[in-house]
Amino acid sequence: QVQLVESGGGLVQAGGSLRLSCAVSGRTFSNYAMGWFRQGPGKEREFVAAISCSGSITYYADSMKGRFTFSRDNAKNTVYLQMNSLKPEDTAVYYCTVAPQCVARSSREYDYWGQGTQVTVSS
Repeated sequence: QVQLVESGGGLVQAGGSLRLSCAVSGRTFSNYAMGWFRQGPGKEREFVAAISCSGSITYYADSMKGRFTFSRDNAKNTVYLQMNSLKPEDTAVYYCTVAPQCVARSSREYDYWGQGTQVTVSS
């Protein structure tokens, strides 16, 4: 059974930073792409970032480029999302997800999701 457990969310002031982590079990971690999506209050779930199985390829939503960094440690079966220069509009529940392939960007390509971690950015 594949399990994803996110951590690192919380309350931060605008301009601050947070690092989200997602630990994965039940799958050969290094074979699969990972992604982060988020859902803000009253909004639909949206793509944040994706990383290939080796970590050599990353994709970011335009509004996250230059502020967010997605990385992975295949030895620890864990991915990280470093979020800097946070804005109130980044407030959302952030979900970690895994895809059964090496590269994935669309939510349709991901098959297991974590429970989410709340990020709140105050102005």
